[in-house]
Amino acid sequence: MKATTTSAIRALECPEEAAAAAAGSPAAVRWRRARRALTVTAVLGLVAGGAAALVMWPQPRTAVPPAPGPGARALSAVETGTPAASADLTALIAERVRHLRAHPRDDESWAVLGAAYAERGTRTGDSADFPRAQRALESSLAARPEGNARALTASAQLALARQDPRAAAGQAERAVRIAPKRWPGYPPLIDAYRGLGDDKAAGKALETLRGLRAPEVVVRFAAARLYRDRGWREDAAANLGDAVAAARSATEEADARRLLGELAAERGEPERALGWFDGALRVGPDRYEALAGRARALAALGRSGEAVRVYREAYAGRPVPEYALELGELHESLGAEREARERYDVVRERVRARDAHGVRGGLLLGTLDADHGDADAVGSAVPLLRDEAEARGASPVVLDAYAWALFRAGEVPAADALYREVRQKGGRGALFAYHRAEVALSLGDSGSARRGFEEVLRVNPFVSPLVGVRVRGALAELGEPSPGGPEVTHGPAQPMTSPSPSPSPSPSPS
Repeated sequence: MKATTTSAIRALECPEEAAAAAAGSPAAVRWRRARRALTVTAVLGLVAGGAAALVMWPQPRTAVPPAPGPGARALSAVETGTPAASADLTALIAERVRHLRAHPRDDESWAVLGAAYAERGTRTGDSADFPRAQRALESSLAARPEGNARALTASAQLALARQDPRAAAGQAERAVRIAPKRWPGYPPLIDAYRGLGDDKAAGKALETLRGLRAPEVVVRFAAARLYRDRGWREDAAANLGDAVAAARSATEEADARRLLGELAAERGEPERALGWFDGALRVGPDRYEALAGRARALAALGRSGEAVRVYREAYAGRPVPEYALELGELHESLGAEREARERYDVVRERVRARDAHGVRGGLLLGTLDADHGDADAVGSAVPLLRDEAEARGASPVVLDAYAWALFRAGEVPAADALYREVRQKGGRGALFAYHRAEVALSLGDSGSARRGFEEVLRVNPFVSPLVGVRVRGALAELGEPSPGGPEVTHGPAQPMTSPSPSPSPSPSPS
């Protein structure tokens, strides 16, 4: 039945072949040969035509994808909380502003814009960007009031830029409660806890960040900053060396090299620090933070004329009051009192300007007045730094500054009691050792004072141009210790700083 149906269909399609086959004549053979010839010809024609088409049609090539533009580079950095070049941030800001004119309810773009303004203000030293950042972040939160972890993370970054770690901690904690598996919320949380002196909470947040598969360079930067606070400089340097290797942009690499330079300077190695700063200048597009580090290293090496010129260049490109204060102290160490006073006046002007943009300036202004002010200025530094200590919790840096202001104001027993507390909270470093030595000397404890001054020279004799001169002069006045030794005269020595753990190998500037 099936064969009959097939034959019927073939007869309808090709009656000539069917007739020839039915007759069993040679015509059937001739017909089949002719049909095969026609089929081969057609196939060859199709192949030839296809080949011609392939030749004429442009062939796809394996192309390298284009490098990301400045806006894309800045967006990647802003979203991951890593350093971005100021020029790239400006491009990203322009792109987002254009987009938001057409889409004013895009909460994510408002959050990105706020983070970009905050980062650019930090990198350029232009605090006028901070109110712009705040308005953008308020717009993001207005468009999406609930569950807006991105805007809260950026708000924490803005609070850190304004030197308000307590506000930063509050915003970052809200962000990680909303999205506990979203790792970008943790780096600002770690830095906020560091600013409050809460080492335990910062360490816990760092461990959480490690478990969230964040980019290696992000984890390395966060770990290095925390280890540096703890005095684990070799461990911090090892993490920054890894950050150099893992850097995804020239800006990330330059920042890691600059921070390695700062660590070397804190260890009293200005030549090594200079190598790191020069490396950062060769790599990175933003020069001014590395230039300021270079100026510090040059001053430590006694190349004061070069240091003054480099400080001026750094301040011209990034006019932050910290650079003006350092330059003023360098002028003062060289006996240029008029130039020093001019720089100190600039510090006060810049602090007032930043205060109008929401930046806390009490720590810097109190430090300036305690170190370089007259009696009235020193008296005003005490309540100023007390307020900062209350606002920033147990930060050893702030408590050290507050205790020093108490000492300079003549409240020596109060300063001594506070320094004992600061030591328990992790106070360390050459400047801290110097302050405690001066307090001990004022109390008549020459043995503790001598040990403190010697520790300054051992840890970092170049901590500042003025401190180094004072320490050497104080040791010369104290003379050699008594033959009985400090243990006999004053009892067992108490360490001025906390010991560091066993160091890791320190990377080389090369």
